[in-house]
Amino acid sequence: MARPYWTGQIQISLVSVGVSLYVATESKSQISFHQISRSTGERVRHQKVLQSAVDNRSDEAADVVQQDEIVKGYEYSKGKYVIIEPSELDNLRVPSKHNIAVSQFINMNELNPEYVEKPYFLVPENDDQAEAFGVVRQALINTSKVAIGKIAFSGREHVVAITPAGTNGRGMMAYTLRYQNELRNQVDYFRDIKSTEVKQDYLELAEALIAKMSSKFDISKFEDGYEVAVKELVDAKINHLPVPKDEPERVSAGKVVNLMDALRSSLGNATPAARPAKKPVVSAKEPAASKGIGLVKPAAKGTRRKSA
Repeated sequence: MARPYWTGQIQISLVSVGVSLYVATESKSQISFHQISRSTGERVRHQKVLQSAVDNRSDEAADVVQQDEIVKGYEYSKGKYVIIEPSELDNLRVPSKHNIAVSQFINMNELNPEYVEKPYFLVPENDDQAEAFGVVRQALINTSKVAIGKIAFSGREHVVAITPAGTNGRGMMAYTLRYQNELRNQVDYFRDIKSTEVKQDYLELAEALIAKMSSKFDISKFEDGYEVAVKELVDAKINHLPVPKDEPERVSAGKVVNLMDALRSSLGNATPAARPAKKPVVSAKEPAASKGIGLVKPAAKGTRRKSA
């Protein structure tokens, strides 16, 4: 198992439980892009230089600032910085660096999804902590409550929500939450929505449609369609095949869709959502297009293609 991201105590009044926190997510995308020069096909690298070198716009290449010369600086006035050493940040007086002090318990439905930021796995720090950990977990299950506290890592203090990880599991989940001022005011976006009357017959059809399409949620049925499409594009360019293009659905100009008709038709056609079949990826054995599709071959090291 990976090393814990954070280790400390959950403090509930006088009850203390040693716990370890593990990052619960990881990137699974197999698509990644690099920046390359269109003219040579070489990869572009970024280097850190002094701001003065950028401002002077000299034709000469600026000296690269070495990593061991770079420190954190806080801009307290325009163009004026105070240097902050790593050791000074490590010694900040923030109790939640080592201790999650639970300040309250809330109902599950009070945990608004828009405030949830990132999930973490929460486990006992060692076997000696398993009993107290299990008691707290079962108590949260029995009361259907969520524990709220604060935790500090990654250069800031987060509000954190702690919940059991499923009724059949043994662990718990910790979710860092956004602060209220980090979420834009929804009123600014919703206030101009036109007020309309919800007709009962329309509503009944919509509810029937929802009931018919309702099924148990299985996240494994979903896949990243963008990643699939990029792979098809890359395969086509490597094999000099026609590039797949988006073909938006054509809608007859001036056609007005009656809401009642749309609801009735949808209800007749509705089936529970299922994973769409993968599009077949074109094979290299298929005949190549008569024209090249922009495959960039890296130039030999130390060479540069002349511009036209």
